[in-house]
Formats: sequence, structure tokens, C-alpha cells
Amino acid sequence: MSAHAALKDAGYLVTSCGTGSAVRLPGPSIDKPNIYAFGTPYETMFQDLMKKDSRLYEANGLLPMLDRNRHIKSAPERWQECRRVSDVVITCEERCFDSVCEDLLSRRQELNRPVHVINVEIKDNHEEAQKAANAILSLAEMIEQARDIDEDMDEILEKQQQCFAYPLLHTVAYY
Repeated sequence: MSAHAALKDAGYLVTSCGTGSAVRLPGPSIDKPNIYAFGTPYETMFQDLMKKDSRLYEANGLLPMLDRNRHIKSAPERWQECRRVSDVVITCEERCFDSVCEDLLSRRQELNRPVHVINVEIKDNHEEAQKAANAILSLAEMIEQARDIDEDMDEILEKQQQCFAYPLLHTVAYY
């Protein structure tokens, strides 16, 4: 969501989605996560965790994260249910990259329209997400400035790799 906010603030049309079966947030112990269906408003999650144990969820950063998220968009969306067509999809974990690619391959590809799927591998924590948001914004700016995204992508990714230390994956899929 840090990258979503940075891109949105820069004027980009952004959609952000999860790829799992549900939204899983840390709970009171590792074997007791808080699980919410995609589409559950961030406000609802925030209020639920406030009722459960506001001190725990404030201390572990969940309440501040949900507070930020509810000001960015109303609820988390699931990639597999999203039918928006994009020129570029950026993921932040290889597992998500694989899920997006697998889903795109399973679609009927009726539009025969290419989509560049790029993974910027980051650690899943607030601090790294904030830092990576700048790298992802830089990547989006280079893509936006490209004369021909298909011809320029290799050069863009090479420049991105030189400027930022995040490992990258890239493939082209079709809608």
C-alpha cells in the first residue's frame, strides 16, 4: 500500500490487489491470525482489532497500517477477481508474481493485449515498503516516459537495477 499511495499521489491510476484466498493479518499468536475476506473495509478491520486488543495491535503496527490503508482505498481487492486491464502489473513478492502470472495464463486472453508483469522483491514490513515505494515510483516514471514500452523495457529494468538494489523479475503475459 505504500507504493499504491506514492503512485496515486504522483497522479497514476492505481489498482492494488492481493493474491491469496483471504486477507491474513498477524494475531495474538502465530497460529491465530486475523482473517478477513477480500472486500472487507479497512475501517471494519481497524475497528475489529481495536476491540480485540488495541494495545497489541498498536504496538505491532497493525492499527497504524490499517489507519493509513483506510485513507488510501476502502478495502483490499483480490487479483483473481479484478478484471481491470493494465499495461503494467508490479508485484512485491515472488509468490505474488507467480500467482499473477499463473492467473493471466489461465485467462482466455481474448484481448490479445500484452501486460508487463514486474516483481520488485521487498521484505514485507512497513519500513521496507516505504523505501521500496520510491523505487516503484521511479520505475513507473521510467515506464511512463518510454517511447515504446515493449522495446524499452529491458533498458528500463537495467537502469532500475542500477539505481535500486531490489531484485527484479519480469515477464510479458496477455489479457
